[in-house]
Amino acid sequence: MWAGITGRSGETSVQPAVDGVPAARVVTAGLGPADHIAPDTVRQAAGDVSRLLRKLAEQTGVPSCHAVSLLGDLTGVTGAPSPAEVVTAATEGHALGGYLYSGHRSGPAGALPGSVTLVCPDLPGMDAAFTRACTVVEAVACARDLVNAPAGDLGPDSYARIIGDLASASGVEVEVLDETDLEEQGYGGLLAVGRGSARPPRLVRMRYLPEQGAQVSAGLVGKGVTFDTGGISLKKPAGMDAMISDMAGSAAVVAAVLAAAELELPVSVTATLPLVENMPDGDALRPGDIVRHYDGTTSEIVNTDAEGRLILADALARAVEDSPDVLVDVATLTGAQVVSLGDRVSAVMGTPSLRDRIAALARRTGEDAWSMPLPDDVADGIRSDVADLRNTGRLRQGGMAAAGLYLRHFVTPEDTVGAGSATDSGDRGTGIPWAHLDVAGPAYNTGTARGYTPARGTGVPVRTLIALLESLQHLA
Repeated sequence: MWAGITGRSGETSVQPAVDGVPAARVVTAGLGPADHIAPDTVRQAAGDVSRLLRKLAEQTGVPSCHAVSLLGDLTGVTGAPSPAEVVTAATEGHALGGYLYSGHRSGPAGALPGSVTLVCPDLPGMDAAFTRACTVVEAVACARDLVNAPAGDLGPDSYARIIGDLASASGVEVEVLDETDLEEQGYGGLLAVGRGSARPPRLVRMRYLPEQGAQVSAGLVGKGVTFDTGGISLKKPAGMDAMISDMAGSAAVVAAVLAAAELELPVSVTATLPLVENMPDGDALRPGDIVRHYDGTTSEIVNTDAEGRLILADALARAVEDSPDVLVDVATLTGAQVVSLGDRVSAVMGTPSLRDRIAALARRTGEDAWSMPLPDDVADGIRSDVADLRNTGRLRQGGMAAAGLYLRHFVTPEDTVGAGSATDSGDRGTGIPWAHLDVAGPAYNTGTARGYTPARGTGVPVRTLIALLESLQHLA
């Protein structure tokens, strides 16, 4: 033990440099026992170091402080990550841990940690791992920036224009439907939710097609509620400011599509992004109203604060028409997700094989997720006496599953609601493997920064979506 340093995971310290070290200070980060080191252990430690470097820069007034991160070769250590995995994790951890959103502050927003040099073994694959990690970091930062933007700056139309600019720079095709287009084409859920806002809704379609073509296609859908008051079913004031994050699902999807283009993945990706603001004016959607969706399904409105599923329903029904090989939607959908799994673990529902694959990829990337069922007894609660579906269940219990079952209807049409089991859900009807990610808690950190996770927008689940798209190329 040196200067009280134990080396346990999560421990950081700042020490005066010893003779022979050309630096003013030495920063250490513990990784724990060598045989228990995982990629995310390295990622978290690197993030802690970058945040500590930023604090030192603020204290010393030297924002350009330089750090050298020493990465050893763990080859031979049982269960240890490969050198390429260590480089990937360290790059992501340092860069994401150093992320800073300045917003509209009139004064200094804080010092950046400066440059970090990674020193690692000279082995094959290191350059490729570093390059990929940099692309992933840029994607996560993009999603964080979008989520952190105040809703006054990011309404449906301005958000659509920002997406168009980002896509154009990456060679991704974009189509934007305005309120007139939505009316003509029957996007009833999106129009109904958007009625209460002075800023009308938009539907954005992004398409990345590899130059060499692709044998595998993915459909991504992301919830884009730029601000959610709850509508007529008004939310409580406490915490409503965090509802700038109710478009985090769409931000993650946007970033993932841009990353797919940057990485030149041999997978075609089409994203469908419903963008809307949920406000309570004199023409707002009311409890008791009935909405007709893009595919003709009708929904009885029980709670206008369950608006995300209404716009996702339209988007999923449209995405199904593309006949993708897999279809994934991402949304900050239910408070029940946080109650069930906390604010660091996403829920994944849907076709068992795809659901479990995504959950495993999420855990591998450090964006923890867990597979959840869609039980029949909960499905019975979203049946309506006056429409095809209710937009909430009849019981308080099972709220997360009720939302997932509601969405499943638009991928696997009628006679599938209530016709499956907890282990067999989402693979009937259209035959498209489908998964739903509820990221209500993990997408926005209302607490303090930790590791490489900042306060506010986290960028979850961008890294999971990129990993999924990369894995699909092996299905061709």
